[in-house]
Amino acid sequence: MALSPLRPTDDEARALAHELLRAARYASLATLTEAGHPMQSRIAFGLDGAGQPISLVSTLAAHTQALRTRPQISLLVGEPGDKGDPLTHPRLTLNGRGEILPNTGERHAEMAAHYLRSHPKAKLYIGFGDFHFLRFHITDGFLNGGFGKAFQMTQADLFQVE
Repeated sequence: MALSPLRPTDDEARALAHELLRAARYASLATLTEAGHPMQSRIAFGLDGAGQPISLVSTLAAHTQALRTRPQISLLVGEPGDKGDPLTHPRLTLNGRGEILPNTGERHAEMAAHYLRSHPKAKLYIGFGDFHFLRFHITDGFLNGGFGKAFQMTQADLFQVE
């Protein structure tokens, strides 16, 4: 019987996952093309006022168009540091689905104000008609906290479930 590389998820792993989520300004987004092939894109990443992951995307982008027919997503957050082997730095994979939100109304205005605090350069295009917020509904994740520190993460581990 092979040994599992996964450690039991503990408060230290949860704290590291939360820190990676709070610190992330960019992520790698994987979607599925119409032909079923995985496609990755680098996107801006943030948390909304309730601490849930979001991005601001153009409906003209290939990844946004792919989400219209196949909403399954996978995100990777966590950047390598300036020193050392990039594979020893922590990173977090998130799995779930994406939801394109309307770009009008009070809810959009509140999200925009919150988002611009962490992504001020988005002010240049946040009002364009083809830009919408994308909400990520995360079901689970995988934390690689560095060499020998792998954890399966539940939705409850990653986000405060109310």
